[in-house]
Amino acid sequence: MNFNLTQIPERIKKPRNHGITMVMDKGLSIEEAKNFMSIGAPHVDVVKLGFGTAFVTPNLKDKLAVYASYDIPVYFGGTLFEAFLIRNQFEDYINVCKEFGIQHVEVSDGSISIPHAEKCGYIEKLTKHFTVYSEVGSKDAAHIIPPYKWIELMSAELSAGSTYVIAEAREAGNVGIYRGSGEVREGLVQEILTQIPEEQILWEAPQKAQQLYFLELIGCNVNLGNIAPTEIIALEAMRIGLRGDTFELYLNK
Repeated sequence: MNFNLTQIPERIKKPRNHGITMVMDKGLSIEEAKNFMSIGAPHVDVVKLGFGTAFVTPNLKDKLAVYASYDIPVYFGGTLFEAFLIRNQFEDYINVCKEFGIQHVEVSDGSISIPHAEKCGYIEKLTKHFTVYSEVGSKDAAHIIPPYKWIELMSAELSAGSTYVIAEAREAGNVGIYRGSGEVREGLVQEILTQIPEEQILWEAPQKAQQLYFLELIGCNVNLGNIAPTEIIALEAMRIGLRGDTFELYLNK
C-alpha cells in the first residue's frame, strides 16, 4: 500500500486461494487489457473471458499473453463450454484450452440441461488437465432452485473435483442467488453457508450492493466474481473499509 493506516483488515496475500477476485472481461482490447493490468493486477486473482467472447476476440493469444505477463490466470466463460458440449465437441474443448494455454476452466449448465451425474463426470475428466470452477444455478430467472438443491449440487461438484463452486448471477446480477431486482436471496445464501465452506464458494456479485452484502456477511476475504475491470480498485478499497459503505466495519469502537 502507498502509506500507513491502522485498523485495516488483513487481506490474504497473492497468490491466494481465498479472498479471490474474479474479473469479467467482456471484450477489452489488448491495449485496454494492458491498461487494466497496470493498475489492477495486484488485486485480481483470475480473469474470465465472459460467456462466448473468446470465440470472437481478435488476436486472442496476444491478449492472453498480456494477462500471462502479470501471472493472472484466464478462463473461458461457462457458456463457451456449453456451446462445445451441445455440439458434441467436448474433446475439442479440451484441445482448444490446451492450445491457448488455458489452465482453468468453467463447467456450467446455465444455458443447457445436463444430467447432474453427467456434469460431475465432465468435472472429473477436466480436473485431470485443469483447475475447475463449476457453476451452480440457472440463467433462467423463472427456474428457482430450492436451497437444499443448491447445497446438494455444490457438494457433489466439489466432491467431483471442482476447486470452487460459482454461485450463478449472470453478468447483470439478477438471477440465481439474486432476485430480478438484484436483491440478495439472503435465506438461500445463509442456508448454503451452513453446509458449504465459504472459502470454496465464488459469489458472482457485479453490483456494489451485492458486494457490500457479502463483505458484511463473510468479511474482507470473501470470494467475489463477475467484477467489472473498471471496478477493481473501488472493490479493493471497499474490502478494507476505505469506501463509505464499509468505512466503520473495521474501526475499533
